[in-house]
This record gives sequence, structure tokens and C-alpha cells, in this order.
Amino acid sequence: MSSVQTPLPPPRDRSDACPGALQTHAAADGALARVRIPGGALSAGQLRTLAAAARDLGDGHLELTSRGNLQLRGLPAGAETELGERLAAVGLLPSDTHERVRNVLASSLSGRWGGHLDVRPWVRAFDAALLADPALAELPGRFLVAFDDGRGDVAGLGADVTLLALAPDVVALLLGGTDSGVRARPGDAVALALAAGAAFLAERAAQGGTAWRLTELTDGWARVAERLTGRRPDAPGRERVSAPVTGPAGELAQDDGRTALAVVVPLGRLSAGQAELLADLGPELEVTPWRTVVVPDLADAAPAVEALTAAGLVTEPASPWRLVTACAGRPGCAKSLADVRADATAAVAAGTLPADGSRQHWAGCARRCGRPTGRVVDVVATPTGYLIEKD
Repeated sequence: MSSVQTPLPPPRDRSDACPGALQTHAAADGALARVRIPGGALSAGQLRTLAAAARDLGDGHLELTSRGNLQLRGLPAGAETELGERLAAVGLLPSDTHERVRNVLASSLSGRWGGHLDVRPWVRAFDAALLADPALAELPGRFLVAFDDGRGDVAGLGADVTLLALAPDVVALLLGGTDSGVRARPGDAVALALAAGAAFLAERAAQGGTAWRLTELTDGWARVAERLTGRRPDAPGRERVSAPVTGPAGELAQDDGRTALAVVVPLGRLSAGQAELLADLGPELEVTPWRTVVVPDLADAAPAVEALTAAGLVTEPASPWRLVTACAGRPGCAKSLADVRADATAAVAAGTLPADGSRQHWAGCARRCGRPTGRVVDVVATPTGYLIEKD
């Protein structure tokens, strides 16, 4: 297979300022805090803590991001101190220095629903080693790691470093989405991912120290692979793994006979009350990069479906909400030209989504913040209305 050549973006002229729980972003509706959730794994208690923080400190909602993290909006000045204390008390802020670099995706329901192996131990081991290494605190806040159990659900989501299980005993290393040709056994996979992060930092320093992502480096995947193996790759990188259009939704039959419920959160905006309802359904939950929350290990999903539907959440696999995302829009963003969330919601309710209801992202300006990976129709606000732009 041939390598994929993509044009390099212009050099970064500033340090990465991606928000975290302690380093917030100033938005029109107050400060925005982003809480990293490696692998999307949350306990019910942690979700209740986040819901309470959103109600007490923010605008009463949690936002699901395309990296499986959660955001709080509308925070007043200085609220990050109390937020940090609340998060630390339930294990969601294990390190002040590393909190922005804990960006880890993992296959949804790994170990419960298909796949060659269970990547959950990888997530825990990687996060622990990351926190223990002071040098890796220098990774940019946008640097992303993905652990894919072989189903290909997160391997195509644009991570800088991806471990993809090809078989129960073989793991491939993808760098910037390109298969580097490097292979490892599962027991060595976490060490390889950590080494790839360190190699990125070394190569970034060699190229001027401005890149936020591996694909922003000149010949990035090959040079990072060379640092890992001690030699230049013999063959061009293999083609990238395609990103899935959406993640799973609705009732899913687990390998052990129990049921998991993948709950779609319209526009990724979860009220504190909805979050508490989800937390009541089981001790463990997963936040996914498709802006869904998965509740595993249910003996009977029917009562949960009824309660969640009544609360405004979606469990119907054919729902148009699976295909619609949006940026914050007005009033949360000063740059937005429209209240895109309200407009998208009205279009779903009326059955008037543009582009025949294709997967679409509504954006308040040309920056298209929050745009998901893969093929998507852009519905972009302009001073004279919405512009529909197809890939």
C-alpha cells in the first residue's frame, strides 16, 4: 500500500494552550474547563461529582468532546481552584503537571464486545507511566494516543500514536494515522506507546519545537519510527485506517450475555440531571469519542431505555442525532454568527436537516470548531445564512 501524503500546516507561532481543568479557556459565557478521562472510563461516583460541579460552578451541563473527554462551561473567575479540589478528591485530577496530556482513546466496550484483546489494562498502565514521567508532561495538550482492540473503531480517529491489535498476539504501531510497520507483542505495547511519545518530543525539538501534533512534523511518522527502531523504515507507510462514521448506539449484546446500552447525547450536551440519571444505572460508564455514554453490564436494558428516553437522551440506533454535531455557537462563543445548537435542534425536530440528513457538523463560523474526523457535511453560519459545504 502507498503512503498517504498530506500537506503540512503552517508552523505554530505559539505554545499549545489547549484547556484543562486548571488551565481554563476564556469564552463568551465564562471559563471553559476540560477534564481528561483516559479511555473514557468513569465510575458512577465520578460522574456524580462532575454533575454536581457543573450545577454548582458552571452552567449546569457537561459537554462530551470528540476525544471522549468532558467539559464544563460558564465557570466564574477562580472556579478552577474549587473544581480542581473536587476532581482530585475522586481521582479525576491525579497530577497538576500532567493533567492536559492525559488524552487517551480506547475501543468502546473493550473486553466486553468483540476485539482481539482487552485494551483497558493498557489504558491504566499507560496513564500511570505517563504521570510518573516528568519529561512527558511536555507533550502538547492536543497530543492524542489511541488503543484499538482490533475492531478499528478508534484507530482511524487521528491519534498521534495508536496501538492497533492485528491479532491476539500482534500489535501494530500507527504514527499520525500511518502504519509505521513497527510491531510488538501485547505485553510490550504500552512501553512502545510511551517511547513513541518521547520520540515525538525529541523529533519536535530537532525540528524547532513548535509542532502540536505528529503530523505537523516534516516526514513525522518516518522520523519518529526511525528514532524508535534505530533505522529508517524500509518501505513507505501503509495507508491510514478509515474513521467510522458513527459509534454504536442502542442495546448491544455483550460477549458474556449481558447488555450494554450506548446512549446518544444530542449535540454532546448533557445536563447535570441527565448525568445523575446515567450514574444511577450502574457502577461503571464509558464516555466515547462519538459523544455517547455507554452503560455496560445490564441484565435488562428496558427500564433504562424508558427512563433515559423520558429524560431527553437517545437510545434509538436510527435517530438522526447520531449524525449531527455542532460547535458551541452563540451565546457561548463570541466569534459565532448563529445559535447553531438551537438551529440544529429545530432542524432535527422538523425533519429538515440539510444534505438529506447526511452526517453533518453545524459551525458558527469558518473555524468549524469541534468538527469530527472523517467525511462530514459542514453547515457553516455566515452573515447571510448557512452555507452547506460537502467533502
